[in-house]
Amino acid sequence: MLQLDVPFLPDPHYVEFLADLQPSLHSIHFSLFLDNIPDGRHRPISGIPEFGDLAAALAQLPTPKKYGLLNSRFHHPRLYGDKAALIKIITALDTLLTAGTLHGITIVDFYLLQALSDTSQETCAQLEAVPGVNCMLDSFARIQAYCQAVANTAFKPPVKLNLDRSLNRNLPELADISQQCRRHFPGVKLTLLANEGCLDCCPFKLTHDAQIAFANTGLTANETHAANQDLGCIRQLTAHPAELFKSPFIRPEDLHYYKEMVEVIKLCGRTLGSGFLQRVVRAYANRRYEGNLLELMDTMEWLAKRLHVDNNKLPADFFTRLTTCDKNCRACAYCHDLCREHTRPTPLNLPDFRCPHEI
Repeated sequence: MLQLDVPFLPDPHYVEFLADLQPSLHSIHFSLFLDNIPDGRHRPISGIPEFGDLAAALAQLPTPKKYGLLNSRFHHPRLYGDKAALIKIITALDTLLTAGTLHGITIVDFYLLQALSDTSQETCAQLEAVPGVNCMLDSFARIQAYCQAVANTAFKPPVKLNLDRSLNRNLPELADISQQCRRHFPGVKLTLLANEGCLDCCPFKLTHDAQIAFANTGLTANETHAANQDLGCIRQLTAHPAELFKSPFIRPEDLHYYKEMVEVIKLCGRTLGSGFLQRVVRAYANRRYEGNLLELMDTMEWLAKRLHVDNNKLPADFFTRLTTCDKNCRACAYCHDLCREHTRPTPLNLPDFRCPHEI
């Protein structure tokens, strides 16, 4: 049975929501919310939870496995030799280990992984090191290389692997990788990211991730949204909305096509708040969503305010056509036809600022 890997926020209503869904959850992933531990998203300007609140909230979900995010693409090189900073990270991990609320970390920067291993082999030997989705594990050779890199440290090997989103629409390659992993890494669960909603093989992604990492080191301001709007993916999707259908997302209704090849479906969107996450997790747990498909997408959340995609009216051949596509777009109008027939402008929805007694 396919299970979910979902973002975790220490919001009481969201924790209660997840508690009822625990049989559907394989794992949860979360920021460590410490000032010297950036992850793969911009640091929030305000509203950062207390670390103690994080541990207490995690304890309310005993069933799913729990992974702390250390998935920034890179860190300032001084961090790798800063013993005080590394010990602070180890102390945070130890605290969650002692509380029984941590099984591993999600990592992208393997310099940091080795530095942590050198700092405390005792702590690291209790934790899995899971390569993050931005390690882009798109071949069995790459999977082997990353698993060997983990084996060269004190960390435990991962019991799940986050495959690259490009495999979502390449089922023959996904099936081949799945078979090889079953043979060489028996018992390791394979994970696909379902709802990122980024451009297909996004040309901007590596630079975007690097810019976020720069911002988190304090070397530059958070200007990535402006760059995407002026020069990148937001500009492209605004000008060519049919491109959204080329994004390698997986609809909730299509999860059953993957059940023989992977065991876990990963969901994202933790910076968009608990309301967004409840909508997304509920849709994928129920395997259906009757609404605007873009309301389930993390990086296309801005587009949902402009465009409505009738998810339950998409054609029956949607999955088959997009997973057998040869990407010869000059000879095919399928995505443009989808955009013309199954999308419409989202109605303008202004917030009601009136006082209750005026309504």
